[in-house]
Amino acid sequence: MNFLRNRLVILGLVLSATILLYLLLPSIRHGGMEPSLDVKKMGLAAASPPPAPTINMSIRTGQLPGDPPLFFREALPIDASGRQILPRLQVVLLHGQAFSSKTWEELGTLALLATNGFQALAMDLPGFGNSPDSDALKSDQNRVDLLQRFMESLGVRTAVLLSPSMSGHYSLPFLFKHSTLLHGYIPIAPVGTRNYTPQQYQNIQKSLQSAQWCVTRI
Repeated sequence: MNFLRNRLVILGLVLSATILLYLLLPSIRHGGMEPSLDVKKMGLAAASPPPAPTINMSIRTGQLPGDPPLFFREALPIDASGRQILPRLQVVLLHGQAFSSKTWEELGTLALLATNGFQALAMDLPGFGNSPDSDALKSDQNRVDLLQRFMESLGVRTAVLLSPSMSGHYSLPFLFKHSTLLHGYIPIAPVGTRNYTPQQYQNIQKSLQSAQWCVTRI
């Protein structure tokens, strides 16, 4: 009996609120459509909020000279008139064994980053895509130098570095040697993690935390 009474009370409240809203709806609409008396007296029109700026994107390709030459794809945020927008952040994307920079374009990752205000740079690692192989990349230092050359040539400053699988041979040595040149590091099951001791990982984490730097694990 109490349960039935409670349901009737709740139903009555809902019906009352519905009727009240129905009666007030014309006045709400009227008040929302007409400017106030003060605005009318001042001869002003009711202002609507400005529309959010639309960010488009532009993708270009290029090749950096050197040994080896490096092919890359770049996505830039631009405004409606085609002018480049100052990016919120730079993101450098490496790739895995069976992929190349074109993979990031086909997946829509470059476009997604650019339309959200980021500058995205995807490179073909040596021997993949349009970048020729080279015998000058046998050591970790050679690969570190290659990444540094890529970033310096394209004006990259404190970027987020995304590194899946095979590209760990490049990104991990770079991380341990030049972490101050990065704003963030996103490893996606990179190879080469066993080449470093737990103490080395602890040391790099401490230095990154003190610099308010973020490592994201995927």
